[in-house]
Amino acid sequence: MDDHLTHLDEHGAARMVDVSAKPDSERIAIAGGAVYMKAETLRLIREGAIKKGDVLTIARIAGVMGAKRTSDLIPLCHPLPLTHIDVDLSLDDTKSAVMIRATARTTGKTGVEMEALTAVTVAALTIYDMTKAVDRAMRIADVRLLEKRGGIHGDYTAAEE
Repeated sequence: MDDHLTHLDEHGAARMVDVSAKPDSERIAIAGGAVYMKAETLRLIREGAIKKGDVLTIARIAGVMGAKRTSDLIPLCHPLPLTHIDVDLSLDDTKSAVMIRATARTTGKTGVEMEALTAVTVAALTIYDMTKAVDRAMRIADVRLLEKRGGIHGDYTAAEE
């Protein structure tokens, strides 16, 4: 694998990578993360008792919207025509957390890892924003790429933790 920094030119200046010569291919990325919280906060989310509204629905929509705006947020990211974005949220009582998993898909010249990671992060921030009045000690953690398929660098699957 080529391990040089592709966002730097020969003089070390930041640049957007030229992907024009790369072939189009189906690209899929899956990212995950979690928002850890007090058990009481998780209970309030489950019961729909957070005053700002339905936390999970709003966070899911925010994650999708975030993925669609990734190139506006990450300076050297290519704007991509997403063909699919899914944000799945689940409540984990054992970990006292909302577990987040985002899948992004496109057919194009560059991958969708940043879109999947952005979806997870924006969903997590939305959960925090909507529940911070009852739990300021929440912790956003474990945001990482879980899987990537397509492209010239091949497939990737994260090691189990």
